[in-house]
This record gives sequence, C-alpha cells and structure tokens, in this order.
Amino acid sequence: MPPVFAPFTDAALPLHVIDQDECANWLQQRPQQVSDWAQANSFTAACGQVLLVPGDNGKPDMALVGYGTAAQRARRRFVLAGAAEKLPKGVYTIASGLDQSALAMECLGWLLSSYRFDRYRNQGEMKAGLLAPEGVDSAAVESLAAAECLTRDLINTPASDMGPDELQAAAEALATQFGASISMTVDEALLDQNLPMIHAVGRASDWRPRLIEMNWGTSGPKLTLVGKGVCFDTGGLNLKPGASMGLMKKDMGGAAAVLGLARMIMAAELPLQLRVLIPAVENSVSGTAFRPGDILTSRKGLTVEINNTDAEGRLVLADALALADEGKPDLLISMATLTGAARVAVGPDLAPFYTDNEGDAAALAAVANGSADPVWRMPFHDPYEARIEPGIADLDNAPAGGFAGSITAALFLRRFAGESRYMHFDIYGWNPTAAPARPKGGAGQGARALFAALPEMLNL
Repeated sequence: MPPVFAPFTDAALPLHVIDQDECANWLQQRPQQVSDWAQANSFTAACGQVLLVPGDNGKPDMALVGYGTAAQRARRRFVLAGAAEKLPKGVYTIASGLDQSALAMECLGWLLSSYRFDRYRNQGEMKAGLLAPEGVDSAAVESLAAAECLTRDLINTPASDMGPDELQAAAEALATQFGASISMTVDEALLDQNLPMIHAVGRASDWRPRLIEMNWGTSGPKLTLVGKGVCFDTGGLNLKPGASMGLMKKDMGGAAAVLGLARMIMAAELPLQLRVLIPAVENSVSGTAFRPGDILTSRKGLTVEINNTDAEGRLVLADALALADEGKPDLLISMATLTGAARVAVGPDLAPFYTDNEGDAAALAAVANGSADPVWRMPFHDPYEARIEPGIADLDNAPAGGFAGSITAALFLRRFAGESRYMHFDIYGWNPTAAPARPKGGAGQGARALFAALPEMLNL
C-alpha cells in the first residue's frame, strides 16, 4: 500500500518544528511550563530530537521536533523524517517551523519513512501519521511517494522473483493503472525486429530476453525513456566474483527508476507523449552465452567488439536507444545502473548525468536540491571517443585501462542516440546505509529531479 497522508481528525496533535539556533527564543515565547519541561528533558532542537509536552490533563498537548541548524540540514535530506519514526502512535499536524519552500519535501520524507519492504517478512508499521498541511498539494506528494516506493520494491525484490517475466508484469500493471498501451518483443522475435544485441545478452538465460514498450499520451512533445532492465548480472563468461555479484538484483535499477518516473508523469497527466523502452534480460552463463572477442552487429548497424561480457548493460541499451531515436523524440533519456566508475567518482548519493544541452543541464540543476534528489553533471568528453574505437570493429564495449569508465560508457551510448536531444543517467539505485526516509536497499535516483525539470525542458 503506497504511503498516504492521514485522514483528517480534530484530535491531531500540533507539531512544532524548531530550528536549533532559534530554540531558546521559541521557548521563551511559550508558557513557563513548556519551557521548564523542555529544559528538564534536555530538549535543544538537535536534528531529529523529539519531545512530547503534556497539557494540564497529563495528556500530550503538543510535540516538539528538532530541526537542527542550517549547517546540519545542509548535510541531510528529509530532516523531519528523522523524527517521524520516533514519535509515538497518533496523528500529527505541522503547526509551525517550516516555510513553504521546505514543506512539501519534508512531508514527502515523512511519507517515505513509512516505506517497508515486507514481501518476505513483516517489518512492522510506522506509528505516526501526518495530516496534509494547508498549501501542500497532497495528491502530488502522495504520487511522488508512490513512485519512489514502486522503484524501491522492484529493486529490492530478488532475481528469483524479479526476472524479465516479473519486470514485464510490473510494467503491465502500471500501464493498466494509467491506461497506457504496452507491447513486448520476446526471444527470437528480437532478431526478427532487428534488436540483436538485446537477444545476444539475454539468450543464455532460461528467462527469455525481451523489449518492453509502453506508450501513453496522444499530444504534446515526445518524451522517450529507456531503462536498463538487466534483472541479474552474473558478468556472463567474464564471471563476477561472489562479492561483486551480491547486489546484482539491482542491475535493473534503471528500469525501476524509469517506471517510477513514468508513474509520476502519468499520475500528473503531463501534456506530453510518453514512450518507455525497457530491454529486460538476465546476463547468464550457458553454452549459448556471448563471448569475449565476439563482434556483435547492433540495430544501428555499428559493430561492437566484446572485450568484457560484464559490460552488457550498454549493449542492451544501445539497441533500445537506436529504436528510440528512430521515433524522433523531442527528448530521449536513458537511466541505468551502468558503471562502478560512477560510484567511485561521486559515491552512492549523487546521480551522475550527461547531456550536451546546456538548457537541460541548467533546468535540472535548478530543481534537484528542492526535490531532495541531488544530481551531478558529468562530461561527454569528446577526446575520449578514441578509447571506444578498437579498430577491429566500430566500437569497443569495455575499453582497456579502466580510466574514465563512466564517461566512455556514456560516449558509447551517445553513438546510438543519433541526432536525438539526449540525456543519460548512470545511477547507483541503492542506499548502502540507512538514513531518514531512505532505508538501506533499493532507491530511486534522478527521477524526482527529472520530473520537476520536465516542464522547463519540454516547455510544458
């Protein structure tokens, strides 16, 4: 059940969000018993600190929540969420302390705090509910939360229950919910439809490779989203060591992020034509697996030398991007858990993106922090083009040397995006450590920032 605001009740407990630097002044303006109670309980309004203040009847009269200092908040996302899970059972209403610019995102954090991945075990429920504050579009906030929860659920589900079949079922369910059309090109039909690299990567698995396509909207600019759907990545014949294979259920995180973004777009009824393409495969090992040294011919006609079968994501994306470009979209975006090099560069919190369009980069930068979805622009560095040109074929899927791995992967993909206005996200899709509203596990990255930037990017 997606997280939602609590139903209205007159019994909701007022909640005051207090800046640590203003705590003393705030308490001085309250009745003496409130100040005395806060002092007796060492309440200083530190980040995430919670205090219930009793009334004359002994029952709670209000709740105080610490908001820390501006410097502390700059190092966190969803500060209010750090307190939300500490509050006892009940319904709360924000009475003071948050300006309009922070209100919606802090409410989103509260809702996301209630997320539990409980498919295999009861994880308990969050006890504190929140009333939607005045001035906040509650439906829009709930939609953002539902999209993030969809993405998290898809990534968190192990490959035993989230192969290409199940990823297809998730896309079909989303299409049904919002009245989108959906179609699949499966197994040998990929060859018939000239999607040979998707087939090559997935042909060794018992889970048959496929391209999932969803379309929604009949007017407005054309937006095409392409998401990497490698439901498990063994590394292929360049087999990963066990430690590196442990998180490979998340290698379909690009597809999960794209579906989350598509959900936001359709729920908001943005006036555009949406197309979603997801190459869904398992990179497995068998006698039919593609091999190091093979040369594959792509949909675009470019030949690709395989120097590492563990660089498979860019292969399946390449065919999907070439197909997308043929549709002449006004904007083409790919999202993928593509390279470990991106994590080395920016860590797990930031979502690196590539674009040659200065306006699109500026639009993202303007909204990312306000969306609590930080991104960082990386360069399509043209001088590195030579690194992906092996000589024996048009392209090399895994240039030797290890330098600039995220950039060379992005340059590889750009070759297949053709003349389209193109943006690529090399996301991690995972929280390695728990934080307020961001539990350890699957995570959406880049989708909220993109959703907030789309009106500017597409002149909606």
